[in-house]
Amino acid sequence: MSETTDTTSPEAEIQPNRPDLELAPGISPEDMDDLTEKIITALKTVFDPEIPVDVYELGLIYRVAVDESRLVDIDMTLTAPGCPVAGEMPKWVEDAVNAVPGISGVTVKMVFDPPWNHGRMSDVAKVALDMW
Repeated sequence: MSETTDTTSPEAEIQPNRPDLELAPGISPEDMDDLTEKIITALKTVFDPEIPVDVYELGLIYRVAVDESRLVDIDMTLTAPGCPVAGEMPKWVEDAVNAVPGISGVTVKMVFDPPWNHGRMSDVAKVALDMW
């Protein structure tokens, strides 16, 4: 389940609900598919308390990298830099992904470039928020 984003063209913007996945070459494709699915499932348990949609469907997860030691590195953003849970949400994401069996650790980095916008939401999020 390897996806990359070409950052050389305007079309290379992160697609809705499609974080850049960087997967370790030393882990079998089957194990990586299983691990990726479990990481995404974990991310879907973290909700912005002001919005009834999880961080994955909102498109707040920009990058997920898993290295050969199964250390997970996540770049995420917020719907707005002044979000009241800005200091807490990265820890929620870290805790959720750290609970995935087989993960050796998680680092979450908050990024604001490119800024989040409604176009990053999945169709599931748009339906839940009635934002068509």
